[in-house]
Amino acid sequence: MKICVFSSSSNGIHDAYFNEAQKLGELIGIKGHTLVNGAGNVGLMEATSAAAKKNGAHTIGVIPEMMHEKNLTSVNSQEVIITDDMKERKEQIRQISDAFIALPGGFGTLEEILEVITLKQLTYHNKAIVFINTDNFFKHLLNQFDVFFNEKFAKEEYRDLYFIARNAGEAINYIENYQPLEKYSKWFKVPEK
Repeated sequence: MKICVFSSSSNGIHDAYFNEAQKLGELIGIKGHTLVNGAGNVGLMEATSAAAKKNGAHTIGVIPEMMHEKNLTSVNSQEVIITDDMKERKEQIRQISDAFIALPGGFGTLEEILEVITLKQLTYHNKAIVFINTDNFFKHLLNQFDVFFNEKFAKEEYRDLYFIARNAGEAINYIENYQPLEKYSKWFKVPEK
């Protein structure tokens, strides 16, 4: 299975986040899966790639030409796909991948994981999506999701679009046992005023 991992490209974050990224990479390799990510040679992206490759995973990195030219491509990406821009990078990653995991990250990670959730909501795909909530990193984001549901900006059933894992083991277990959701319509019946 090709598992996409979205994650931080920062080297300045706490070791707990690196430890979980390494565990995830190890599991992807040990379980015989392929890692797909943004091919970066920094942060959690690099930690996951290095651990996955070391444990026997095939690693695919997808990186825009501009970043590749700045020597940001990981040597742990065994297969490198160079795209024209970020938009094409995301499309390539989505097409290649069978499942998606978000490790802690910043604006880019958040944008990527929310896009795959939105596309699943719109029935463009029906793949597993997981957040690994290391040290409760996603607490405030998940609280905001609750506001969406409670205030009727999102249907309650959309909680099933994604899974919150405490660690890498839970994430891989969920993906390996994932049952695609039944198709449903995104659209609400518009209430009368």
